[in-house]
This record gives sequence, structure tokens and C-alpha cells, in this order.
Amino acid sequence: MTTETTLTTQQVADHLVELCREGKFGIAQDELYAEHAESIEPEHAEGLQSVKGIDAIRKKGQQFQEMVEETHDVSITNPIVAGNYISLGLTLEATFKGRGRSKMEELAVYEVKDGKIVKEQFFY
Repeated sequence: MTTETTLTTQQVADHLVELCREGKFGIAQDELYAEHAESIEPEHAEGLQSVKGIDAIRKKGQQFQEMVEETHDVSITNPIVAGNYISLGLTLEATFKGRGRSKMEELAVYEVKDGKIVKEQFFY
């Protein structure tokens, strides 16, 4: 008989940052996201839309990776946890197909319920 332990929001935050700093975004989604999770992009986002469901989130991540020609630098702040929410600062310097090299800075806010990420929202 196995018993699953529900992660605390802090544990989710720490593991999320660890995986993302290693570039393991897909593994983070597989391990930490709920099946019904929601991903919200700003209205002005170019080429990316808000989606619902882990499969749609995975597809959106793949679409973003296809927009990147070369990644030069990625940095992720330590997480700030308040209640069931996590916030991270992310900086990406990359060469984007058809747009050249640019630096992207964003704030990501995650909502956690029952040890899983149920919502991510990006501000940039």
C-alpha cells in the first residue's frame, strides 16, 4: 500500500525553481501541474494564448520553444510564497526566429491546490 504525500506550496515552489533552473520545464509540468491547470498570458502576448488543461499547456510550451532560435541566458529568482501562491521573476535572453536577439523579463504567479499547480499567469 502506497501513500502519496501532498506537497506544501513551499515544496512545490522549491521543486519548480530547481527544475526550471535546470531547463527541465516539461518535467516540471509533468510532476507539478494538475491535469486541469490553466495558463494565462497577457492580452498583448505575441503568438501565445491562454489555455486550459495540461496537454494544452505542454503544447503552448512547445510552441514557445519553436519560436526560439538560440537561448543565451535564463535566470529565475528565488520563489516568494504567500498562502497558496508562488511568484517568480524570470529573465530570458534569446534570439527569436524572425525577431533577433532580445531580453524578456516577466513575473510568473502560480496558484497551488492539493499540492499541484492549478494556474499560472504571466506578466510582461
